[in-house]
Amino acid sequence: MAKIKNYILLNFSRSFFTIFLPFFLIFSLIYLVKIAGLTSKIQITFFELFQLYTYSIPDIIFYTIPISFIAALSNLLIKLSQDNELIALYALGYNANKVIQKLFVLALLFSLLLASISFLAMPLSKQLYKSFKQEKKSEAKLNIVAGELGQKFGEYYIYIQEKDGDLFHNMVIYNRSDRDNEQFFAAKTGKIRHQGKVTSLLLNDGYGYTYSDIKLQQAQYDTLEVFDKVNTKSYKFEDIIAHWAKASDDIKMMHRVLFFVFVSFMPLLALYLIASFAMINPRYQKNRSFLIIFATTFFLYGIASSLEKWGTPSILLLSIISTFIMGLYLFKQRVKRYF
Repeated sequence: MAKIKNYILLNFSRSFFTIFLPFFLIFSLIYLVKIAGLTSKIQITFFELFQLYTYSIPDIIFYTIPISFIAALSNLLIKLSQDNELIALYALGYNANKVIQKLFVLALLFSLLLASISFLAMPLSKQLYKSFKQEKKSEAKLNIVAGELGQKFGEYYIYIQEKDGDLFHNMVIYNRSDRDNEQFFAAKTGKIRHQGKVTSLLLNDGYGYTYSDIKLQQAQYDTLEVFDKVNTKSYKFEDIIAHWAKASDDIKMMHRVLFFVFVSFMPLLALYLIASFAMINPRYQKNRSFLIIFATTFFLYGIASSLEKWGTPSILLLSIISTFIMGLYLFKQRVKRYF
């Protein structure tokens, strides 16, 4: 019996990693493109790019494991059926229910892993990601591009005609602090300065206007320093309990909790649903693995998405129980009564 269990788990592992790794790489590429988009706002090194990517790994794993598990389980049972290995197990007195029991423990471990990632790792990684972005913005390591409009330094809009390393040439700065006051500055040269956590923009040889509805002021300067006061506060980290405690008052976070819980249960909920259609007699039934994978994934993620939008704890509980009972019923009607 131990050899049979090891054989089933070995085949599942091969199928799972064959599917998981391509999905992981695809999702990684999507996240890397998203992270690379930050370079339009801040300058980051290759090491910092990799650091941000590591903060995204819990998200990538969380969204790839359920799909990979569903696909691997379906492929495993279809393969065992088509190779007549399940028939051989049945002939040895190893019925369909015993086969599923061996996979049930595996599904439970995957569910626990998903719950740990969603409720422990993901909140920490997201906070680290936000802290990194805020720190980089506070340092104002901006990728200011020559000739491009709409760029900001703190609360100021900035335009430069030319850029020579760290030195800017022919700069224009605009700020509207409120509806009645506006500021306009121009400078021949300028550069960004860092003094500890304080960041400023040093302008040289220019002039400026400050005007409102009742007066206009003009000034000419040799040197003018503009400070960035927008992102000077350090990011405040929350512990896990405090983070999820906000779900009691925040309906959006509460819906997110419901989504995480349901997705964490997916391996267990998918087990009997997939077995109902993947444990077949190859002489009389066709291989419909792709249809099984698509239908199961669409069905379970459809419920998860609905919970994220309109769910309540009672609806979550009802969804989990009803889906599990439906899987058991289909398994009993389509498989257990025959094998």
